[in-house]
Amino acid sequence: MGYRKFREFGIESFYCRPGIEGAHEKGGVEGQIGYFRRNHFTPVPEVDSLAELNELVDQWDLHDGRRRIGSRPRMIDEYFDVERPLLMPLPEEPFETGRLFTPRVDRYSQIAVRTNRYLVPVRLIGKRVRVVLHASHLVVYDRNVEVARHERLIAKGGCRLDLDHYLEALIRKPGAFPGATALEQARSAGKFTPVHDAWWAAAVKAHGDTAGTRALIEVLLLARHLPHEHLVAGLAMALRAGALTADAVALEARKIAQAEDEPAGTSGAATVTFLHEWRLAHLPPDTRPLPSVTHYDQLLRRRRTSDGEHREGEAQ
Repeated sequence: MGYRKFREFGIESFYCRPGIEGAHEKGGVEGQIGYFRRNHFTPVPEVDSLAELNELVDQWDLHDGRRRIGSRPRMIDEYFDVERPLLMPLPEEPFETGRLFTPRVDRYSQIAVRTNRYLVPVRLIGKRVRVVLHASHLVVYDRNVEVARHERLIAKGGCRLDLDHYLEALIRKPGAFPGATALEQARSAGKFTPVHDAWWAAAVKAHGDTAGTRALIEVLLLARHLPHEHLVAGLAMALRAGALTADAVALEARKIAQAEDEPAGTSGAATVTFLHEWRLAHLPPDTRPLPSVTHYDQLLRRRRTSDGEHREGEAQ
């Protein structure tokens, strides 16, 4: 299966000559792999993620390009410059290295991939989705649309949850939010910050447990359209001003984003404006003439005249 995929990708293959006659055909490649491993992976580098390790490998690779192999007169990069024009162009579509799965979403809005479980949006419960499993992460597709992306779990029996995927269900049942496992994972990952907790506590104090928690969930839904750092800054500004509504947080976050896009200048004290006031301030100018009550005045004059005539008739 893997060999056929390589052929479809445009790679031509051929067998080395067996025995001693073909021993020299790829020994240099194997030897350089060993050199790289001994010089860069011994001792084993300590990194926080696979992406960080890949960045180190790219730096080591660039450094090795300025190295000479044995007593050869040129460096590795110089030999590669000669070989580069002879290589075939890369295909337009990248080669997919992930493994494909098609699990069904259970009633808890989770899918099972290998020995672990991952959360997907609740609207997909009961549907079958397409999962591409990579070395460090997995991507979930509903048809051709990406609906979830998770860091891959290495240990067996783990569960990776994403608080964002639960929000539609939690906004209908806000009482389940404080004890949600996804909330604890979001705290551990730094996505749910102490600023969130402080704003939540103030909203609960002002509006009650249910309404305050629902307001926080509405704020979390804003993260789908606003950058995380702008949303956290908007929460802090709204908390400082005592504005405990999702509209106020959204407005402050957008003001911060707009301030970053504008050139540096003088900035005054931070204020909170409610969303409906902001909309009224940005309405187009009203060019219609002012209303007039002249026609009603004419009716009043007629009434006075008719009343006067009626009174004169009674006097006679």
